[in-house]
Amino acid sequence: MTDELATPPTDELAAPPAAPPPPAATPPPAATPTLRDDGDVELLGLIDRLSKLLDRSDLSELEVEAGATSLVLRKPTAPVVVTGAAVDASGVSGAGDTAPTGGAPVAPERPSVKAPLTGIFYASPAPGSAPYVQVGGELAVGQVIGLIEAMKLFNEIKSDLAGRVVRVVPDSGTLVKAKQPLIEVEPL
Repeated sequence: MTDELATPPTDELAAPPAAPPPPAATPPPAATPTLRDDGDVELLGLIDRLSKLLDRSDLSELEVEAGATSLVLRKPTAPVVVTGAAVDASGVSGAGDTAPTGGAPVAPERPSVKAPLTGIFYASPAPGSAPYVQVGGELAVGQVIGLIEAMKLFNEIKSDLAGRVVRVVPDSGTLVKAKQPLIEVEPL
């Protein structure tokens, strides 16, 4: 009886070392990935619809987040070529300035005080009060030209240029981006 307990039957010993079926017995992987479930089909359909929506819109980029999944679709951009006729036309439609030369994008020709941070620009210290600077007024280095509200804090923006104010670029109460011109100045 002790022999039976110490050594199991030979059939039981043969079972564990049995190898799995050879890989050739399984079908080869498909060249294209197969969709796992209806969720994959729905996701691909949604991506296709979003792509068509992006093509029909004026947007250049579309970003969608759902849970832990995020997707960014971008339109391909072609380099913009500016011809001489287009440059001349833009110069004619300007405010009497000389037409820019070359194929560079149109940039302000005058020196400008730029926003140091992104936020909401306010031209005056309080609603209904006089603005810090006005077109035609003189501007000194270090003079406050406006406020930018960022994260519930109001930051005084000081001029790094001296001269005469030619134009206040953003309207009061509008969003400005960092390095965006706020005031164009004509040096004296």
